[in-house]
Order: sequence, then structure tokens, then C-alpha cells
Amino acid sequence: MPDHHHHHHHDDHHSHDHSEDIEPALQSLLYKQIEFDKVLTLNETLPNAGSKIVQKTWAQRMSLDPLLESDADEQLLMTVPFAGTVKLHSILIRSSDSDAAPRTLKLYLNKDDLDFSTATDLAPTQTLTLSQTSEVQDIPVRRPLFGNTYALSLFFEDNFGAEATGIYYLAFKGEFMKLNRDPVEVLYEKAANPQDHAPIVGINDMAGNRTGPGM
Repeated sequence: MPDHHHHHHHDDHHSHDHSEDIEPALQSLLYKQIEFDKVLTLNETLPNAGSKIVQKTWAQRMSLDPLLESDADEQLLMTVPFAGTVKLHSILIRSSDSDAAPRTLKLYLNKDDLDFSTATDLAPTQTLTLSQTSEVQDIPVRRPLFGNTYALSLFFEDNFGAEATGIYYLAFKGEFMKLNRDPVEVLYEKAANPQDHAPIVGINDMAGNRTGPGM
């Protein structure tokens, strides 16, 4: 007899899939706009681990490998450059429910030469407090402050008491505004040229002419 009640209880587990909370906003994930080869992480245990966790797709967000782990102490400093200007809306991060989860995250806007001593002295653009959880956290930023972002530095200042900090997934949501100076450049290459203010009709011709190195 008690078995029947047991059967009914199983349906409640259906609401346990939290991925649907964030999933609809996937169109606003800034992924292709990140310059992965230029992501710089200070105090990482393994070279390029910071770049590798940023390269994880949404589908790989729960994967435990690769892991970004701090080396000499619990602090990590990452700089993530974008291929143009973005309006940043929020940061997606997944760590763990252990003491190695990052706690204080300081954000710095468009500082591509930040190191630990500068980050300690400089007032951050915004400070976020992270949770000790293995769920993906979607943390909004103050949008007016990040409306013209081409590089974002993330200073993970401390954790919940462990010697090292560990992060599995890091992503960004927002709007991609334009590539360098001229939105037309999006159609054919990365490097913008200020002289390219030609009428729209000429775009195809220009694309054909500019296949050589244009840096």
C-alpha cells in the first residue's frame, strides 16, 4: 500500500532542473565575441586554464574539466578582451559549494594591463559577492557602468576559506554593439579602417579588395 504514495512523489523532482531559469537568455551570451587567445589569467596553476574555462560552451557548463585553480594563494586576476564594444548585462559563473568557491569579485572596465598590485590600489568599477554553490550563478552588473566595454578584468579577491580558489565555468551576457569603430566591418573582417565610410552599395567590392593583411 505505501508504495502508491511513493510513486506520486517522483513527479516533484521534475522542477529540479534549474537550467531553464537561464536558458531563454542564451541569445544574449557573448561567446563568439571573446578573443580567447588574448585572455590573460594571473596566478593560475595550469597555463591557459583561465582561457579554457571561458571557452566552455553553455552545454559544457557542468563539466569538471578543465578547472581554473589559483596557485600561490586564493587570488585570481583575469582580463577578458572582446572583439569590439559590448554592453555587459551579467556574468555567469560556476564554482562549487566548497570553501574553494570565490567570494568577492571586483570588476574593472577596459584595463588591459592590470596586475595584482594595481587591482588592490584601484577602485573597482563594481564589486560583486558570489555564492558558495555548484549551480550556475547569473549575476547582473550595473548596466550603465558597462555600456562601452571592450575588455573586462575580473579580480577574484578571496574565497570561503580554502588555500586555493577553483572555477569551472565563466561566461558573459550582454549585447554586442560593434566591431572596433565601424559596424560595417562586422560583415567581412576584424580590423576596422577609419577610411571605410563608403556608401552601403560598395560593401561587396570593399570586401573583395580587403582580403590581404589589413592590420
